[in-house]
Amino acid sequence: MRRLGWLIPALYILFLMVPIYWLLNMSFKTTNEILGGFTLWPRNFTLASYREILTNPVWYNGYINSIIYVTVNTLISVAAALPAAYAFSRYRFLGDKHLFFWLLTNRMAPPAVFALPFFQLYSAIGLFDTHIAVALAHCLFNIPLAVWILEGFMSGVPKEVDETAYIDGYSFPRFFVKIFMPLIASGIGVAAFFCFMFSWVELLLAKTLTSVEAKPIAAIMTRTASASGYELGLLAAAGALTIVPGAVVIYFVRNYIAKGFALGRV
Repeated sequence: MRRLGWLIPALYILFLMVPIYWLLNMSFKTTNEILGGFTLWPRNFTLASYREILTNPVWYNGYINSIIYVTVNTLISVAAALPAAYAFSRYRFLGDKHLFFWLLTNRMAPPAVFALPFFQLYSAIGLFDTHIAVALAHCLFNIPLAVWILEGFMSGVPKEVDETAYIDGYSFPRFFVKIFMPLIASGIGVAAFFCFMFSWVELLLAKTLTSVEAKPIAAIMTRTASASGYELGLLAAAGALTIVPGAVVIYFVRNYIAKGFALGRV
């Protein structure tokens, strides 16, 4: 039985890889071939779909728009969550537990609840169809998540570290940047990763709050219908390319994620 211990993980990984392989398989086919029958690999290999995405401004601007607002949201969410998480981990004040729970309820609410209020508000103040509009809207969900993750890491750092730094003459900003943040670097990496991924895959708010200039790739992918039907090869290629940014982020924070699952509140 021990010799077969590798079988279950191998089958599980294979099961997870099948949809990704099938997506790549479809991306190298034409729509007619996809609809023509079941094949394990492309009969007529083509890069036409990728060529269309990388040369058509409508498509590649969608990726640029998504990367811009996702990056802005990640920076804002982590920057706002750091002091908030520190306060929750180090101080006790009236209603702190209730406030902490209330932050999490924002993450539990579906985006559809906030779509109309955000749309009307941003239209009134001139932020509609801008990158910052989507970035700020996603902060409603990502900041509570980042606070929750970072608070777990910060609570694991002894308070004696703070006291020793103050005795040595460190100001709070210098202590926080020079000493405290390196101690929770894995937590910051985990929080940034989850903020990036949640913002990257969210569609409803991103589609509702943009029109042309800041339209994300997820919204553009819903416009692949033509007179002959859906362009499945093009849609598959676009889907394959949307995996790339997430894979790159995972590569750079993979060590932090491992530590986060082992030590933090993930």
